[in-house]
Amino acid sequence: MKTYQFPEGFMWGGATAANQMEGGFYEGNKGLNIADVLPGGKERLDILQTPGFNFEIDREKYGYYPNHEGIDFYHRYKEDIALFAEMGFKVFRMSIAWTRIFPNGNELEANEEGLAFYDRVFDELHKHGIEPVVTISHYEMPVTLVKEYGGWRNREVVTFFERYVKAIFNRYKNKVKYWMTFNEINSGLIMPIMGLGFAIQKEEDKYQPTFQAYHHQFVASSIAVKACHEIIPDAKIGCMILYAPAYSYDSNPENVMYALQEERFFNYFCADVQVRGEYPAFIKRYFKEHNIELDIRDGDLELIKEGTVDYIGFSYYMSRTEMKDKSGFGSSEGNLIGGVKNPFLKASDWGWEIDPTGLRISLNQLYDRYQVPLFVVENGLGARDHVEEDGSINDDYRIDYLRDHIKAMGEAIEDGVELMGYTSWGCIDMVSMSTGEFSKRYGFIYVDKHDDGSGTLERKRKKSFFWYKEVIETNGEKL
Repeated sequence: MKTYQFPEGFMWGGATAANQMEGGFYEGNKGLNIADVLPGGKERLDILQTPGFNFEIDREKYGYYPNHEGIDFYHRYKEDIALFAEMGFKVFRMSIAWTRIFPNGNELEANEEGLAFYDRVFDELHKHGIEPVVTISHYEMPVTLVKEYGGWRNREVVTFFERYVKAIFNRYKNKVKYWMTFNEINSGLIMPIMGLGFAIQKEEDKYQPTFQAYHHQFVASSIAVKACHEIIPDAKIGCMILYAPAYSYDSNPENVMYALQEERFFNYFCADVQVRGEYPAFIKRYFKEHNIELDIRDGDLELIKEGTVDYIGFSYYMSRTEMKDKSGFGSSEGNLIGGVKNPFLKASDWGWEIDPTGLRISLNQLYDRYQVPLFVVENGLGARDHVEEDGSINDDYRIDYLRDHIKAMGEAIEDGVELMGYTSWGCIDMVSMSTGEFSKRYGFIYVDKHDDGSGTLERKRKKSFFWYKEVIETNGEKL
């Protein structure tokens, strides 16, 4: 078997999000965020895809809200961090819940109980020699900012975000050296509720508010980048995008052009602005053709140019296959971002097409375009795990998936790509973002929690736990 040479100091670890794992609902003076009002199961998917959601908790209608308890990391973080350390994590990607720091989002002063909680988490990580990699905003916008201000479509939210980032930079300047601004920022194009903090109303044209909201996020991101560099001069701060290379279904030039347009629009629009510091020509044409006129204030474009990120963090789960006329072809809706079925690829239990070579393609495409360091901060396989009678969980399918994707990263490094690290998504089982299920498991660590809310929350090491430990020990040489 071919072995790969990963760079010295390569940052192996795992990735999570506060809203999917912390629990501690309303503890520590925490406020209500978007994830808190999303039920589990099919109802969540319906909400994410249907206009007019009111961002209210309705237990009579929906029943169970899995994010309220998550996997109780809020109380069990020491146990979990010890398990991460046992695997040899160099880094742990996590997010700060905005509503723990500013419960409603619009307060003038930060919540000390929330600040102190993350002090304890960061201290515990450092005790075990693990560097935190922190996402500032990861699908957990305060509901007050959604309901009273309209989410990111409102310019005033930029001010609230600036207050938030400066509070956490000042508090954790000696504890966190790696940051990212908005999780999967481009996902707002397909899930505006999670990424942009609002639901498109039925009578509303989606283009204008969506791109105005993006402009506000770009301004906010640049403010965060500049503040980070000023407050923590030795820190690195990146953007974070959802990346999925788009293949043409065949060699028909019409399909090739369509795939190129879809790829630029979804993969590169947000990254171009945050990395290059300006709106790309292709999106300006799109604005013109869709009669989109942004409210761009004096100094905005200069600020965006000055506040470019240090690196690109991205998630990679799947590729997409596109053709201009999809009629008569099987869709790939399980892929989340659409397209048609690729006859050369298998799919996960949830219909996500599995394409390790696509990760090598993605790394090369991104590095060719931007020439900045890259960081794979999400990648993993959601699957239904089975606990054997002896308590073991033999998830060889997960090992195979991760091995193939790590090999693809090794090939990309040989291609000349500058890759900082790899944090496998859902290193411990937690609530699925898209479906609110516990049965969609990604972790190296099994958590006894189920879709109906039952379970003891006991942690168990899966077979992949020991495999990944060896991967880290050998810096990727033994896969």
